Amino acid sequence: MRLEGWHFIIIIVLALVLFAAPKLPGMARSLGQSMRIFKSEVREMKKDGAPDTTNGTGTAEGRDVNHPPSGATENRTGNGTAIPPPSRV
Repeated sequence: MRLEGWHFIIIIVLALVLFAAPKLPGMARSLGQSMRIFKSEVREMKKDGAPDTTNGTGTAEGRDVNHPPSGATENRTGNGTAIPPPSRV
């Protein structure tokens, strides 16, 4: 008689039922809780990736920020509060 893959599966299931029967409900509960956590995290990731922070055109709204002057002394004209040119789109 030759043992195939499904024979091993039956042997493993029987061994679990015989030797780990008292622990099976706890393991099933733990597995169910892990699956619920995983599903909720996936749902949160999908919700975080949703374009709900857009201005209706599919692009996120932003604002211009003037960076404070650095502490290093440089040769500049003006008071050091120059605004960089707008980025190209």
